[in-house]
Parts: sequence; C-alpha cells; structure tokens
Amino acid sequence: MEAEDVFYNTTDYIETASGNKVCKKSVLCGSQNIMLHGKTIIQSDCIVRGDLANVKIGRHCVISKKSVIRPPFKRFTKGVAFLPMNIGDYVFIGEDSIINAGQIGSYVYIGKNCVIGRHCVLKDCCAIEDDTVLPQGTVVPAFSVYSGSPGVFTSELPECTQDIMIDFTKSYYEHFKPKSVS
Repeated sequence: MEAEDVFYNTTDYIETASGNKVCKKSVLCGSQNIMLHGKTIIQSDCIVRGDLANVKIGRHCVISKKSVIRPPFKRFTKGVAFLPMNIGDYVFIGEDSIINAGQIGSYVYIGKNCVIGRHCVLKDCCAIEDDTVLPQGTVVPAFSVYSGSPGVFTSELPECTQDIMIDFTKSYYEHFKPKSVS
C-alpha cells in the first residue's frame, strides 16, 4: 500500500541543507543543543527542549504535530540535573505524544497520545501503541510491542521490523511535499 501525499505550506517550513524540514510553528528551545542528523521532519506545534540538555535526533525521523520532546532529569539533594536525550534513526513519533525518555533506539514506532516517562529506554525495533503510558524507568526490549496505561508487553514484532520502519519513514519523507503555488 502506497503512502498518501502530505502537503505542507512552504512558508511554514524551513528546509536545511541536510534535508531537515522544521515547521516555523514549532518551538525549538535551545536550538544550539538540538542536533538533527538529516531528513528529519518536525511538524507544527512541536516542542523540543534543547535548553534543558542536548537532544540528538537521528536520520529519517518524524516528529508529528503537537509532540513534546523533553530530556529526562535526575533529582539530587541540592537540585536537579537534566540528562541528554538520544533518539536513533528511522523513528516515528505520533501526534500529541510526550517523550521524556532517556534513550530511544533506532527503528522505533511511537503512536498517538503516548506518554513516555522519565528515564525510559526504548531498544531498537520496538513499538508503542496509541494511547500508551509508560511509567518512569520502563525498559522496552527489542522487537516488542507495549500498550495500555500503564504500558505492558502485549506482543512481539517480526524480524523484518527494521526494514519496515526504514521503508515507512523514508516513504513518509518522500510523500511530505510542498504545496504547489498556483
């Protein structure tokens, strides 16, 4: 099944030399601490909190509308320290999701309206279904699907998950096209 074209207004997006497409209506706090590796899409009304700690986002990632990417923090007796956040390659984050994970591997699918708690670790090739809430410190193993509130293991993914996510995110990027001006 071929992906449908998603059209965006060219005046609303900035396209970088490495192919990143970032909506001007999204908020990138501390942009000097946010690293996008290429061909990543950040859609409208997203918030990426690079002012708290470094945020690294891999190649061919999609951050859907109204999502929040916020590095995790650790409390100490004399204050708080924010820890860097790494997101791997070929990751899809659905609309209205709040991500506070310590690390997200590559080839990961996160559905709509998800809450990923502090210090969660999502290994490569895993999926989080829509409306899932992962409690603080959850480790999601490779090739597993988590769903529910609180999120629990529900099924396994096939060994071809890596290829599926590569095809899905590349196709999404190719079908994310500017509106033709008439």
